[in-house]
Amino acid sequence: MEKQKPVDHDFRQSFRNEFKRLFQKKLRLNRKKNKGFPQKQKTDMREKDFRIIGFDADDTLWVNEPYFQDTEKQFCELLAEFHPQGKTSEELFKTEMQNLDLYGYGAKGFMLSMIETALRISDNHVSQATISKIINLGKDLLQKPVVLLDDVQQVLECLHAKGIKLVVATKGDLLDQERKLRKSNIEQYFHHVEVMSDKKESDYLKLLSRLEIEPENFLMIGNSLKSDIIPVLNIGGFGIHVPYHTIWQHEKTEQPNHRDNFMEIAHISEVLKIF
Repeated sequence: MEKQKPVDHDFRQSFRNEFKRLFQKKLRLNRKKNKGFPQKQKTDMREKDFRIIGFDADDTLWVNEPYFQDTEKQFCELLAEFHPQGKTSEELFKTEMQNLDLYGYGAKGFMLSMIETALRISDNHVSQATISKIINLGKDLLQKPVVLLDDVQQVLECLHAKGIKLVVATKGDLLDQERKLRKSNIEQYFHHVEVMSDKKESDYLKLLSRLEIEPENFLMIGNSLKSDIIPVLNIGGFGIHVPYHTIWQHEKTEQPNHRDNFMEIAHISEVLKIF
């Protein structure tokens, strides 16, 4: 049997000391490099077993805001004799905000706000013919084609095939949202559809109670940080923000502070890289 060589304790101790010195040096360098900047922890949603994934509808699944902007532009042109376009837009937005608690979200409330704004800024001198044209603008808005955003159907089909329950959680006029969902040809992928009067923390808690799940098992995907993401994060759920190229002024807000339950992606197809 070969005799064991004696252990060189001095060499072992030297090795430990050198390793400790290098480790502490690297730690100091990292602290110096990252001083003053909070370190983000990676959010790996692949580790989560979400029972339900919620999708916003307007400008997440299909085109919406560009239709409203085009309607608003035509409205401003009708009232050019009373105010320049920029001023009329400001007055319309002011009216919308004043009426939001009364009319809620959607095309019908928008139409009523256009009529009210036209009467106010014209000092009631706007013609009946112009009022009729404004009403027709509202009706046209309610009949716009439903255009799915790129890759939406593929994402829904793949998630549905994996057995994940999908729900629509959207604001807006009930009849109009039901019409859009019906014409979108994606209704079959959803376990539940919720047209919400608002999207505050309390509204999401009511939705999750009906769905019988806890917030930590719920993921919301949408284009609005203010309505789709931040309220869900605040109650302990998860959110994926998918920005759209345009957004209603009322929905603009600051980016949330980094949280482990938040992620932003450039395109909805990136959802399939997570699940």
